[in-house]
Amino acid sequence: MNLPNLLTLLRIFIVPLLVVVLLTRFAEDYFGLPQHIAGLTLFLIAAITDALDGWIARRRGQVSAFGTLLDPIADKLLISSAFISLVENRLVPAWAVVIIIGREFAVTGLRSVAAAEGLIIPASKAGKFKMFSQVVTISLLIFSSVNGGPPTATLAYPVLQFWTVPEMATAIAHLRGAGDYTLRDFQMMMYGLGRSLLWLVVISSCWSMYGYFKSFYLSARARSAANAAVIASSSS
Repeated sequence: MNLPNLLTLLRIFIVPLLVVVLLTRFAEDYFGLPQHIAGLTLFLIAAITDALDGWIARRRGQVSAFGTLLDPIADKLLISSAFISLVENRLVPAWAVVIIIGREFAVTGLRSVAAAEGLIIPASKAGKFKMFSQVVTISLLIFSSVNGGPPTATLAYPVLQFWTVPEMATAIAHLRGAGDYTLRDFQMMMYGLGRSLLWLVVISSCWSMYGYFKSFYLSARARSAANAAVIASSSS
């Protein structure tokens, strides 16, 4: 047990606490923080441990089989629990989360099959970008939540649809001086940005999954060709 593995375990232990904070209504004076700030703080702490554990392990030469196995599990637990909590709070559509979590199961299963065959599928740049976009999107959506749900406008007049987020024009009008600009308006804009980035998360998840399956196919094909060459040379 070393520091990188302890950070990975800390990320796993934060997951149930994060779910409780995101899904339980409590008064601001209970923790001393508004619910959305408390949830965002916990999530960012967990996300930081994800960046630190790998960096420390490589820097100290403490890369272990235990950490290699546990780190992606901790990542998937964190992201899946956060997205499912956001679905419960009506901040993201369920269909998008089904695609994102389904991709995680598919890639995990593929890597298990590849490991059983002696093939190693390294993390791709698309996969790392996917993880970064997920962290940014979840952070924006948690911050924008109001009383455990999506934010609402502070002015009552007809507005336009913007990235599937109603009342976005209200917040923009406030920013342009049509009214007093408040924290709720800022949360509305962050919510609109988070919902638009959700499309990027879905697309990057599908694209990185395609890259992993393509890498597995090419590796398996190369190995099959090498085995066939060895058999042909030995028979001749």
